[in-house]
Amino acid sequence: MKITTELNLQTFEFWSGAKDHSFTHGELKELEFQLEDLFPDGATDTQINDIFWFETEMLSEWLGIDFEEDYLNR
Repeated sequence: MKITTELNLQTFEFWSGAKDHSFTHGELKELEFQLEDLFPDGATDTQINDIFWFETEMLSEWLGIDFEEDYLNR
């Protein structure tokens, strides 16, 4: 059975390494718009979690944040 829900990143329950991200509420809102473009038909919770776990550098770049200088020093 497939169950689809709509939620925002501010209330998404990240797990494992993804829950250690340090994006702000405002940054999550901006990333949500970017991810909607990347996944126009929606994404699974695992896809979203994995992006925040393994692709934080890419997400930082989308926001114009220098990953090594700014994001890692939060």
